[in-house]
Amino acid sequence: MRKVHCDERPDWRTTAEREGFAFHTIDGERYWDERGYYQFSEAQVSRDLEAPTQELHAMCLDAVARIVDSEALMTRLAIPPAFFDLVRRSWKEGHPHLYGRFDFSYDGTGPAKLIEANYDTPTSLYEAAAFQLIWLEQQIERGVLPAHASQFNTLAEDLVRAFAAFERESPFYFSAIGGSIEDRGTTDFLRKMAGHVGISTRHIDLEDIGLNDEGRFVDLEGRPIPRLFKLHAWEHIFHEDFGQAIAGCDTQFVEPAWKSLISNKGILPLLWEWHEGHPNLLPAFLDEDPRRPVPKGWVRKPYFSREGANVDIRTTDDQRVFEDGPYDDAPYILQGFAPLPKFGDSYTLIGSWVVGDLASGIGIREDDTLITKDSSRFVPHVVVD
Repeated sequence: MRKVHCDERPDWRTTAEREGFAFHTIDGERYWDERGYYQFSEAQVSRDLEAPTQELHAMCLDAVARIVDSEALMTRLAIPPAFFDLVRRSWKEGHPHLYGRFDFSYDGTGPAKLIEANYDTPTSLYEAAAFQLIWLEQQIERGVLPAHASQFNTLAEDLVRAFAAFERESPFYFSAIGGSIEDRGTTDFLRKMAGHVGISTRHIDLEDIGLNDEGRFVDLEGRPIPRLFKLHAWEHIFHEDFGQAIAGCDTQFVEPAWKSLISNKGILPLLWEWHEGHPNLLPAFLDEDPRRPVPKGWVRKPYFSREGANVDIRTTDDQRVFEDGPYDDAPYILQGFAPLPKFGDSYTLIGSWVVGDLASGIGIREDDTLITKDSSRFVPHVVVD
């Protein structure tokens, strides 16, 4: 694994706009960054990323099966008791799921270390599945990359295969918070993949979803919503008026409620407890006293933190890195510190995707600090032997 610097395509912004990549630049700063790319060998991808992703996914599914049968474990993960049955039923009835992402610290040598799992509302999907593949194809055409260069990236075809398992008679609604260009980019891409198998799709802003007198979720025209992909986290839904009606409604939710268990960082101590010493896991424990300073060589994270918010790192050489945020009303974990590798001036995080139950590809984010945030840059990758 190494970073290779290269010239960016002179027309990449025009290409991005044409392809619908509207959030390639955020607040005047480049989000997509093709002034370099990460190069991997086939062995690094298959041995160090793909295989562990597949194994960790199986471990997480096994953990869900154990957790839903234990009210004590669901309590430990801060699932509200009123939603125990919903979470349990979604698992026991096999409610279908689409995708998730593991975030790894990996420098090309040694086992990739799991930082966290984003299994409910992961973004950076379009740029990983589509735009970095467009970049690869164009760079091969222009002679910048060799003809045999490839990517670990079957995301689009695996998503089409996953949607093919859904019935095609009723419309499939896709929702995100109104005004979020990035979230809309994710849901529009998923709609496109669903359309490839003949599913009729519709967009609805989360704020526009209604509830009729019969307890059914409806769109702005009062039509029932039979299926809903919601880019909105279950831990929020559990505490919203919206959530109180879910148990009695007839809408199929994607992602299903059992995904709330894997996206919860409280699962990391359980994985360590049940698989202590696993080469891809970091030591992790419930933080019994989050008011004390973070011990040297550890990281404090809230159960429900997103995009690096409220993460508090104390490095092995006693430096503190902290990102403020709103997630201060839930339990915390302590996780062993696995520093992100530094390439030049950037710290690098690898997101390894699962679609359905298959390891499907990677996306890479860079930041100027050890904490990857919403503003962190997305950088493409190639696989070359």
